[in-house]
Parts: sequence; C-alpha cells; structure tokens
Amino acid sequence: MRQPASAPRANEALDRLAIDTIRTLAMDAVENARSGHPGTPMALAPVGYTLWARFLRIDPDVPDWPNRDRFVLSVGHASMLLYALIHLSGLKEIDADERSSGRPAVSLDDIKSFRQLGSKTPGHPEYRLTTGVETTTGPLGQGCGNSVGMAIAERWLAGHFNRDGFTLFDHDIYALCGDGDMMEGVSGEAASLAGHLKLANLCWIYDSNRISIEGHTDLAFTEDVAKRFDAYGWSVLRVDDANDIEAFARSLDTFAETTDKPTLIIVRSVIGWGSPKADSEKAHGEPLGADAIAATKKAYGWPEDARFRVPDGVAEHLNQAVASRGRPLREQWEADFARYRQSHHALAAELDAMRRGGLPPGWNDGLPTFDRDPKGLASRDSGGKALNALAARIPWLIGGAADLSPSTKTDLTNHGSFQANNPSGRTMHFGVREHAMGAIANGMALSYLRPFTATFLVFADYMRAPVRLAAIMELPVIFVFTHDSIGVGEDGPTHQPIEHLATLRSIPGLDTIRPADANEAVEAWKLAVTQTHVPTALILSRQSLPTLDRDKYAAAAGVAKGAYVLVGVDDPELILIGTGSEVQLVAEAYEKLTEQGVRARVVSMPSWYRFEQQDQDYRDSVLIPGVEARLAVEQGGAIGWDRYVGARGRTITMSTFGASAPLSKLQEKFGFTVGHVVAAARAMVGREI
Repeated sequence: MRQPASAPRANEALDRLAIDTIRTLAMDAVENARSGHPGTPMALAPVGYTLWARFLRIDPDVPDWPNRDRFVLSVGHASMLLYALIHLSGLKEIDADERSSGRPAVSLDDIKSFRQLGSKTPGHPEYRLTTGVETTTGPLGQGCGNSVGMAIAERWLAGHFNRDGFTLFDHDIYALCGDGDMMEGVSGEAASLAGHLKLANLCWIYDSNRISIEGHTDLAFTEDVAKRFDAYGWSVLRVDDANDIEAFARSLDTFAETTDKPTLIIVRSVIGWGSPKADSEKAHGEPLGADAIAATKKAYGWPEDARFRVPDGVAEHLNQAVASRGRPLREQWEADFARYRQSHHALAAELDAMRRGGLPPGWNDGLPTFDRDPKGLASRDSGGKALNALAARIPWLIGGAADLSPSTKTDLTNHGSFQANNPSGRTMHFGVREHAMGAIANGMALSYLRPFTATFLVFADYMRAPVRLAAIMELPVIFVFTHDSIGVGEDGPTHQPIEHLATLRSIPGLDTIRPADANEAVEAWKLAVTQTHVPTALILSRQSLPTLDRDKYAAAAGVAKGAYVLVGVDDPELILIGTGSEVQLVAEAYEKLTEQGVRARVVSMPSWYRFEQQDQDYRDSVLIPGVEARLAVEQGGAIGWDRYVGARGRTITMSTFGASAPLSKLQEKFGFTVGHVVAAARAMVGREI
C-alpha cells in the first residue's frame, strides 16, 4: 500500500496568489521571448500548483532522491508551467557531476531567458539540462509513454529491492497530458499496456481544453476518451473545472487509494484562463500581446505593468509546502537505506551501481565465444546467447520484443515475464506496440534500469521518435533490430529494410552496430551494456552468418573502434569494406582477388559512429588516404557511404526496394555475389576480366 500523499489546504488566499504568479510568469516569459505557448500554463496553473503543493513527494534540496515521485509534462509546449513550479518550489540544481551546486535549478533570470540560446529554460523541457525535468518531452505522446516506463520501473524496483521492514520504492508517477497526446497513437499503445499491467502507481492528468493548433478539437477529435480508457482498464475520474482545486485534490486522493489499475483524471479547463483571448488557438500557440496581458493581469487583480513579479511569501510558501512533505520522507529513506546496506549488502551494492550507471563485478564472465564455422549462426541467435549470458550477471538488464521474441531471440531464459502479478520478471511483453515500446524503454532507463527492445529493422520507422529522443537525452537504451536486410527473402519488400541503416546512422549520438558474425555480435552486446550516455542500435541478421576463423582474421575486439582491418596487405591497391552479412562476401572476394594478384585488404566496419570517434591516425591506418580504389558492399541504401569510399570509389548497395524470393535469387538479382564483387573490384584497379 502506498503511503498517503495529500496535504491539507493551507491558505486559500496564498494559494490563489501562487496560482496567479505561475500564470503571469508564463505570460511574461512568452511575451519576452516573442514565442511560446502561454495558454496551457495559465489554464493548468491550479492543477500544477495543487499537485506540487499538496501531493508530489520530492525534496527541493535533493531533487534526485531515488524514491521521489516523478512528474512528467507530456504537454511539453507548456514548459513554462514546469519552470515556474521548479522556481517557486526552490529546487536546487544538480550539476553535471551529479552533485548539488547549491544554486537554484531555475532562477528568475532563467525564466526571463525563456527560449533563449544557452538558457536552462528551452521551449520544451530537456532532461539533463534542467534539474527537475524528468524527461525530454517534445513530440506529443512521448511523455505519456515515458511515464508508463517509469511506472514499470518502480514496480520492478519495488519487487527486486523491497524486503520485510524495508520499503525502498513506492513512488508514484504523474503525467500531465492534453488533447494532442490523446490523439497520438503512441499514447493509446502505452495506455493499453499500462492497463494490462495494472500500473496503479500511474496517474495521467488529462487537460481537456478542446483547443488544438488548428482550432477547436471538434475539427478532428470527437471520441469519448473516458470510455476508451475505461476499456483499457483504467480508473477514470472527472474534474469539471480546473480552477476547482479541492475537486482535483479529491481525485488525487482517490488515485492514491486505487491499488489495481492506473488512473486517468479528466480535467476541463479554459485555455489561457482569464485572458481576453481565452478559448482560442491564439492563446495556445502565440504570445498574448501587451494589451491582452494587461487586461488579464487586471482580471487577476495584478499590477498591470508588473513583469516577472513574484509577490512576497509565494516562493517561500510553495517551497515549504513541498519540502515539509518531501524532506522527512527523503531523510527517512536515507536512514532506512543505511540500515538496509548492513542487512542486504549485495542488493544495496546493486542499487549503487544502477544509480551511477555501472555494472556489477564479473558482468562479462561466461560470455560465449564461437569457433570457426562455415555454416555459423544468425547474428540474432548469437546475439541472443550473448544477451542471456549478460542478463545472468546484470539483474537490471530488462526488456523484450514487440510480440516478436521467437524471431528476435530476445527472451531472457529463467528470469520470468514482467506481469501485474510478477513485477520482478525481466522479460517484457510489449505487444505489437513498437512506438510505445521505445518510449516506455526510455522511461525505464530514466529510472535506473538498463532496458532493451526488439523488433525487425524495417519497423524502426515506427520507433524513430523514441530512438531519437534516447539520443537527445543520452540514455543507454539498447534497441535490437533483427531481419536486417533483403536476407529475409520471401517476406518481400515490405519486410526488407533498405534505407533504415542510413536513417539510424544519421541520428547524432546513436551507436548503430551491424556485426559480421557471432563473435562480433558478442562484442557489440558488450559495448552496448557498458554505455552510460549513448543508446545503441544492434542490427542483427535472420540468416546464418559464417563464423570467421579468428586465427586467420583479426580479432572481433576491433568492433570497439568501429572499423578494423580484418585481413589484407599493408600497401593495398584496393580496399573492400563490408558490414554484417556482407563481410563474409567481401572476404571471399578478397581471396579470389588475392589469387589473381590484386593487392587488397578487407575492412569490417560495424559502427560508423565508433569509427568517427577514433583519432585521424587510426582512421588513416584503416582507410589509407592514398588508396582511392574503395568498394563498399552492404545490403542497404548507398546514402552516406561516399564519405568512406570517396569520389573515385563505388558501392554495391540497394537503390531499389527488394523483392519476394529465396535469398539466393535475391543475391543474384541485386549483385551480392562473389563474382559481382570481384568483377567490380577488378574494374576499379584497371584489371577488367
């Protein structure tokens, strides 16, 4: 049973003054920036204030306390609501070294710098940039998905760490969402899974203001959201007026008492409340203008010419309300954890490692190695073996597939399924919900877990937004993508990824690794789990890949540098470059070319991202600058390969979609044969057959 959260109302006049302070700060900041969204922060000021002042369990002095409640602003365009709450609550900044700097997380000067270059108050909240921002919410619906991941993480943390006499984890997750979130499909996917998992620690507060950018929501959105969420298995509550803070507080009390399902609170609000432009798209998406602001402040009983005004006592009042509840809980947690460390030393050490992004001792013991094998394994199979070896030693490595684990080989053996009745399980069943899967995994990573997801590479398109956000937030989520090429054969062009490698490689800060054989797959997994600030996309095959003879070829540890010389001479006239299944192809072509007197070398290039991080000397040692005859072979699009093959190099890649046929026929049709590679290579060095 969760601890009671609510606090009684302290001072009605001071409550009103604080709410209007939030509203006027939002108006002034947006007007000062000449851009932004003032309407939603104005409408939701009573909701945000009530939640923070009377319910949210955080400590302003230690805002990263592990068992704090999480507040997710999925309506990220309403960022001024969050910045005002952080400022008035007096949250202290956590610096880049994860220590308290003693400075305000958001000062009044930061609010005056809203949406300006280098400020801590960007247009949408950004994780790591601003203390108190639990996740980066830009595209609508992502925060909803993140909150489900956070709720899953809390359930797992409680199941794994809580012991008799010790409740280390029992926090709640609140997400503030709007009509746009409800229209986005990702929110429906996430809500459906949350209902199935009975995440009673999750509360979505839905601002039903009936306004979108184009106008009234009746233009495109007339469904009964309450009935939809009732069908999902949620508890649905209603508050008819966002200004009725007592009705809203009663709804939050009901949420705290609900133990068998997540809660949706539908709050009706008037966007830009109190403004002459209220209930208009102008109040939603643009500054109000000086005249409207003056009139609105007059309606609030506010000095019309006052800008960025925080009346005496307001900040002290909200800081005291938040701290008087959160600080004793945080201090008690720390005292309990000190005792827990004595009686559950190993578990305490695990939590320490999780919090710092570390790994347990011996995490890489027992990883498989693979001997030369002409038949080999699909890298999805060898990757699955590596995953399970790692999972046996990293208890917080948790994840699953979008209903594809028999194909992606990502089931965790002997660790159980995460379900409502088994919150300690470690295999996630996301269902056919790729988009939500990515957003949920990000939320799990934001709560100390090391999550992985899995689906076919062609479905990476459904996950692009959360993959991109993982890179923006520097979250070490592991995205497994199998069925990586036209090698899926008869499934045809709908299931054969062509452009997907290029799109993933184009995301800054994402390490996209396509291993060539079983040993490279193991190395790729090792690299993925050691990341602390970089997400990884593992690109794995369905078809078998021969296991290379590492006595003949260079060690697979070269994966760590992104590209390495697999085999060949020191003074080549030709460089063959391959990734994944095509490395074996270019290696066979190399043998033929060597027999024919061509001086060549083979470069395995599993990760462009890692290769670009190496110094120039290393890169030049692999791709020798004076060698212009370079041939890259990959069963994907050509985009990007010009940086490595140069103006006089060429590629054997895909310039069309695939086809439905057995793999051998596809290889012949699209030129992925030893004979074609040899012919192309000989032509480049002037030795046409």
